[in-house]
Amino acid sequence: MPTVIVNRKELFKRLGRHFTDDEFRNLCFEFGIELDEVTTKSEMFHRMNKMKLEKENITTQAPTDEEYLYKIDVSANRYDLLCIEGLVMALRVFLGIDPPPKLRAVTPPKMLQMRVHESVRQVRPLVACAVLRNITFNEDMYDSFLDLQDKLHQNICRRRTLVSIGTHDLDTVEGPFSYEALPPSDIKFVALKGTGVETAAQLFARIHEEEKDPKKGNPLAKYLHIIEKSPVYPVIFDAKRRVMSLPPIINSEHSKITLNTKNVFIEITATDHTKLSATMNVLVGMFSIYCKEKFTVETVQVIDPSGKAVVWPDLREVPVTATVDYINKAVGITLKPEEMVPLLRKMSLESTLSADKSQVIVNVPPARSDIMHACDIMEEVAIGYGFNKLVPTYPKTVTIAKEQPLNQLTDLLRNELAQQGYSELLTLSLCSKAENFDKLNQKDDGKTAVVLANPKTIEFQVGRTTLLPGLLKSIHANKGMPLPLKVFEVSDVMLLDPTAETGAKNKRMLVAAFYNDRSSGFEQIHGLLDRVMSSLKVHWKFQAPKAKPAKPKDSKADAEEDSDDDDTPTTQSTTHYHIEPSQNPTFFEGRRADIILNDGKVIGTFGILHPTVLKAYELPFPCSVLNMEIEHFCTH
Repeated sequence: MPTVIVNRKELFKRLGRHFTDDEFRNLCFEFGIELDEVTTKSEMFHRMNKMKLEKENITTQAPTDEEYLYKIDVSANRYDLLCIEGLVMALRVFLGIDPPPKLRAVTPPKMLQMRVHESVRQVRPLVACAVLRNITFNEDMYDSFLDLQDKLHQNICRRRTLVSIGTHDLDTVEGPFSYEALPPSDIKFVALKGTGVETAAQLFARIHEEEKDPKKGNPLAKYLHIIEKSPVYPVIFDAKRRVMSLPPIINSEHSKITLNTKNVFIEITATDHTKLSATMNVLVGMFSIYCKEKFTVETVQVIDPSGKAVVWPDLREVPVTATVDYINKAVGITLKPEEMVPLLRKMSLESTLSADKSQVIVNVPPARSDIMHACDIMEEVAIGYGFNKLVPTYPKTVTIAKEQPLNQLTDLLRNELAQQGYSELLTLSLCSKAENFDKLNQKDDGKTAVVLANPKTIEFQVGRTTLLPGLLKSIHANKGMPLPLKVFEVSDVMLLDPTAETGAKNKRMLVAAFYNDRSSGFEQIHGLLDRVMSSLKVHWKFQAPKAKPAKPKDSKADAEEDSDDDDTPTTQSTTHYHIEPSQNPTFFEGRRADIILNDGKVIGTFGILHPTVLKAYELPFPCSVLNMEIEHFCTH
């Protein structure tokens, strides 16, 4: 959940009321958010720099009341609550102090224009603009404005990959503006906090170089990958061809906003139209409060490459309906339709009733992108009504949920292996390509593993197709433990599947290992296989020996002797298994076998790991492994 840090004194000042910490905690609960912690600036600083402070023997002074901070957890989809402005607006309406704010767009006599060039289609095609006129900043407001942009970038904007925000001092630039895409060597400007003119290519090189310095670093380095591989970079110019921003990376020093800024020009570039609109509406909805004429936003005309003009921002209210019966039934209350309207108003949602009063029609304000369905309206009514007022009820007929058969089987097998003295592991579902293929003597055919498009590190390149990498890495990490090591895991692997809706599927596997310095443990693993199959009521199938030439029966005694020799047991089970020599290169030749069910399906392999596999995982002693799939047994 996103966390908003607000100054307690400033919060109470804006709310027009003082609360004790417990009172405010209760208010947060009633509103559906949570006061996570009461802290101070010095405590947060000390916590973040604890090692450095202890090393340098620095002590911090006791905080004053002005320094107390509230850390408040808000719902991940409530982007309008990611700043003190949004929190105060929502809580003042919830407390009945203010009516729900009404955000409106104002069209000036001569509207500013943003002209979009065809070249941006190949890198970042969408842009929206707006203007906040006659705004007044102080230091706290200014910091909050920048902090909200950062929180939006990390949440709805998905670390700038979908959306990025640029804000500029309108009085330092001139319209009409243009949104283009140019080769990085053709883009020259002074980047924000920069000291000299650089090309975009030089800027990227400098950021990469600074990132290598552990003491200095550069927080922008994590965003370079978004456009770095593109032959052209997006750039925004004003009428005099002065660079305003290089989205989604950085703004220019020339147009930066300051405490003296009076008119803010907002440009938001994106690859997703829905996220673009939601981000714009939250940003202008929160900070239009500082305009001379509150809750007003000046429109900007965006002209696409075809010449079509669109006016931004789009502040139309969207109607969403929910039936009164559905709300009452879902929440467990019996409210009249007229009683729901003030509860929704309490949640900053203006609403009306249908002609027959069977439905509630909510006019969703532009900053509330979280209201999309009837269930969202139901939730708002429940919050407005009060969680503490809800009376627990139980249905007359109780439906008892059952555990999924595969999960039930998994739990039974975990219990069985634990009783055999094996310790359970729970390893990561992502690994490197080398761990999944090369180190196991397997070839990557490109049709098996799910590959991550932008892995964070080399260790998380693919979804594991076998549980072996995690198991062997765990054994390596515990080599100092007393031997033998007996470990197992029952979990899912990921496999590409073109027939699946997502293009991939999960498969439940069981893997167990016996690692010892005195023996290979082959007989231990073979015995474990027999025990697992016995628990699954899958019987061993004795392979009949090759037929010998028939010889005539000399006497009745000979016939009786032959009859006595036929002692192969019979079973009523319809499922049985046997083993055959395996060619799996992960295992040692001559000490490996495939597990085969009666229908001829190979469901796994067991044996001693190949020496090259042991060497790859830095294991000095032999290790025997059982690796098999278990989903098949859910049908028997």
